[in-house]
Amino acid sequence: MKSKTLTYIAFTTAITALIAPRPLVAQDNPDVSGKQRNYTVTSLGLLGGTLSSAYGINNRGWVTGAANLEGDQNEHPFLWRDGVMSDVGTNGGPNGSAGFPLKNNRGLVVGFAQTSTPDPLAENWTLYCNLSETQPCEGSNLVMSGFAWQDGVKTLMPTLGGNHGYATGANNSGQVVGFAETANQDSTCVPPQVLDYEAVIWNPVEGKIRMLPPFPGDSIGAAIGINDRGQVVGTSGQCAPVSPAIAVHALLWQNGRVTNLGSLGGLTGNLAYAINNRTQVVGISDVAGDTTAHAFLWQNGKMIDLGTLPGDVFSVAFSINNRGQVVGESCDASGNCRAFLWQNGVMTDLNTLIPSSSPLYLLAAYDLNDQGAIVGQGFDPVSGDAPGFLAAPSSCDDAVENAATAERMQPRKIVLPDSIRLRMREKLHVGPFAAPPTGTSNPSSSSPADQQTLACAETRDVTVDTGTQNGYSRVSTTGKITGYCLARGHFPCLAAPSAICPTGASVLQKGWQACNLWRPLEIDLARPCSF
Repeated sequence: MKSKTLTYIAFTTAITALIAPRPLVAQDNPDVSGKQRNYTVTSLGLLGGTLSSAYGINNRGWVTGAANLEGDQNEHPFLWRDGVMSDVGTNGGPNGSAGFPLKNNRGLVVGFAQTSTPDPLAENWTLYCNLSETQPCEGSNLVMSGFAWQDGVKTLMPTLGGNHGYATGANNSGQVVGFAETANQDSTCVPPQVLDYEAVIWNPVEGKIRMLPPFPGDSIGAAIGINDRGQVVGTSGQCAPVSPAIAVHALLWQNGRVTNLGSLGGLTGNLAYAINNRTQVVGISDVAGDTTAHAFLWQNGKMIDLGTLPGDVFSVAFSINNRGQVVGESCDASGNCRAFLWQNGVMTDLNTLIPSSSPLYLLAAYDLNDQGAIVGQGFDPVSGDAPGFLAAPSSCDDAVENAATAERMQPRKIVLPDSIRLRMREKLHVGPFAAPPTGTSNPSSSSPADQQTLACAETRDVTVDTGTQNGYSRVSTTGKITGYCLARGHFPCLAAPSAICPTGASVLQKGWQACNLWRPLEIDLARPCSF
């Protein structure tokens, strides 16, 4: 064995490396009381399987999401209201999901589901529903269509000339946003993707769909959220299978223009999820070095890093209400995640705001309404089930509230089973952004277990005793060879400068190394290397 100094790409729990930004002053959120509320938690139940995820809640208390059927081989979109979870059904195929965030108070539910039509281009827009995310749901390689559901009537969203589409969000005017394939066969697409897809805004009543342009230089886009002013947020990037890998620019569309919201220092991994009626936007952005990502709040032309919960290395903000409260998820180096509430410049573990006797541990918060009710992903450590949850602000009097505050003084944090940790890794991006790129060769992983391992939150030089490492040339966000060789089969990842990797050369065959908490690193499969 010989000693080498390598770049070691790994998670670290060093808090000093991930210091949160200075909290916003109270005047940035004038509508939110400085008093921290307590919450009561309700399990939303299941549709026969062991998993359900609550993605959206409107001001009427209606909750939407996706739930596994018996056997955990298929998932369907659901609507929960008045204590009852109802299956909304698919578009004729075996699987589907509701979109998010849900901002329509008039009974409109949007989502995406498979049809019974085989995908003629075999692009394999599929869904994953088993707990370990190692197998797709039964019924893959079918055409996926967006839909709008109201009063039991479902309308399918048209595409822009292609086959697939997703409906992700809606406002109170009935405008629906999402993304849809065009008829353009793009030779630069990473296989198995063939067609470009673009952000869209759709009126189900009028049947009209309109493309929202990507940021200049990008080829594809996706719209995720819309407010009542018709302002739309999402992302754009280069053509590849739908995954976090395509999210290069976080975007705002308004008044016929597209605006790049910037980043937290990273060159890629920038995605805007939600926008409220005050034009406050939340999402996720890579920090400098693109080795991990943090939740952000964008307002008044500035993107602000919301940081992470103490001891964590990764966070994402999924939604914001009209009071400026933000919800999301924060994860540690091992992939143990917990839901957070951010308000008045402070990020709080949602599990510290509920009674310690609650049977559910709250893994991720996906949406909240203007009354402050929060929905997301829960986990029952006793049964092993992972149901969606509703956390409603408590109306306790001061005496009860003081007792509840004393009870929650010691926050609980649990180590999740491997299957749940891996499920949460894939669910860091809800719905259309839930899975890594599919159908691409990934020889950098030596086994299915390796492909699911969490790694890469910090890059630093270390000296290790190692033999010859074989891998592939690492690729930058601009599609150029970086001069580094990324070793295959290593979690955490190893990388080192290599003369075999021609710095600045163009990528010949794109692939990914599953070596990042929420987004794999790009490699050139046509340029093997060693160090």
